[in-house]
Amino acid sequence: MAVQGFGNVGSIGAELMHEQGARILAATDWKGGVYNPKGLDMPKLLAWAREHKSVAGFPGSEPLTNEQLFALDVDILVPAALENQITKDNAGAIKAKMVIEGANGPTTPEAHDALHARGVFVVPDILANAGGVTTSYFEWVQDRHGYFWSEREVNERLEAKMCQAFDAVLATAKQYDVDMRTAAYIVAINRVATVTRMRGMYA
Repeated sequence: MAVQGFGNVGSIGAELMHEQGARILAATDWKGGVYNPKGLDMPKLLAWAREHKSVAGFPGSEPLTNEQLFALDVDILVPAALENQITKDNAGAIKAKMVIEGANGPTTPEAHDALHARGVFVVPDILANAGGVTTSYFEWVQDRHGYFWSEREVNERLEAKMCQAFDAVLATAKQYDVDMRTAAYIVAINRVATVTRMRGMYA
């Protein structure tokens, strides 16, 4: 994996993926980037980033730019920084088999089309980074009921909800032979339409 952006989304995402067995080769943030072809020591990198407010200068790594990060030969690329980072100008250099959008709108429409045409599997932002707003919904539910869950229960419910959402979008993508972003919009519009028919416009 390679991760652009090492804030809450990028760093925690990298940490969780590392715990699942992923090898993080590179990470960048506002101040610079680091790369190790054998894999970065994630616990030490996380501690370094907390202390220095950046991954830049992490011992045992080589410096790296965002453009170099995008061109790395990795399985998964996670743009988790700013919008419009993957464009028609650099999409062709991306070698990753999968792009998971941790940021909002990190890929321009032209770049998305180029990646999809090459068979790169893009998990769109509307799906990939929906965990935060889903957890906010969980908070609302708990407040409404006056009954609060443990952190473990929140994480279990979140995983179940996110897996359910991913499965629904993937099934829709296969059904209509479209990319995951289009499929996510189809699922969303269908749900809004269904609720509108059931409840009416002003219910």
